[in-house]
Amino acid sequence: MRKIIAVMCIGIIMVALGGCTSNKKEDTAPKVGQLQNMTIGLMPDVDSIPFIIAQEKGYFKEEGINITLKSFKSAMDRDSALQSGNLDGEISDMLAEAFAKAGGFDTVITSLTTGSYKLVVNKDETVTSIKELKGKDVAISKNTIIEYVTDKVMVEGGLAPADINKIVIPQIPTRLEMLQNGKIAAATLPEPMATIAVKNGGRILNSSDKLSINPGVMIFTSKAVNEKEKEIQGMYRAYNKAIDYLAKEPMENYIDLLIEKGGFPAAVKGTLILPQYKKPVAPDAKDIEAVIAWLQTRQLIQKGYSYKELVDDRFVR
Repeated sequence: MRKIIAVMCIGIIMVALGGCTSNKKEDTAPKVGQLQNMTIGLMPDVDSIPFIIAQEKGYFKEEGINITLKSFKSAMDRDSALQSGNLDGEISDMLAEAFAKAGGFDTVITSLTTGSYKLVVNKDETVTSIKELKGKDVAISKNTIIEYVTDKVMVEGGLAPADINKIVIPQIPTRLEMLQNGKIAAATLPEPMATIAVKNGGRILNSSDKLSINPGVMIFTSKAVNEKEKEIQGMYRAYNKAIDYLAKEPMENYIDLLIEKGGFPAAVKGTLILPQYKKPVAPDAKDIEAVIAWLQTRQLIQKGYSYKELVDDRFVR
């Protein structure tokens, strides 16, 4: 009898221990609320699409993170929000990172993003080459990736950047509107705004894609990188899921989502062509060096920052 009771007691103990082990495993699974919240700044361009998809398809939630996406119409407003502590990170560019460092703001580049920028002439212009833009009004946003790409396009086309009349229009929708209304000869626009301009009669003269220029990056504050490492890792895993989704899913299955949630104009429906999104990697040193050289030549920054000062590649190694 005593042996039977002893065996039963051992069995009860083993079941209890097994239950404790099972509960422990469940507790370690990622759940929203266990990790810190993050806020990411977006612009109305194709770089933002993987984030919108990751949010709406629940990929962030699957990784146990709660991310708030905030949209901005100008790079200046976006960067101000990051520098004032209202954002943990943003889709940005190498120039913005250098400016942040020069201004004493502690931020770092964590990866490249996939963007596309195009120089488009309005429907009434007869120019067919970059050289024919000499002396004409070209809309840009000053000291940004847009002006950087514009200068590169001019040089490749045989003009000096000073040969055109740069018209500063920071807000992207306004830049597009002025182009379509014939108020300016040309404008450098990100996608999908360039697609809309072409749909309405504009013509592309050159683009960052053709020049193999890709200065678009993801930037985080150093505070976020150091205090929210697990959250950022989860964000990148969700981002990769979104890229996989975009690679296999027909656009008609999510274009309405982009229009509704991403603030994309309805005019992109049926015409938008997405870039081939790539899994996040660190930027090349030569691209960083080219941007720094451009900024120093224009005396926009004094110090020539090194790659390690600007880039933290721990999340994409």
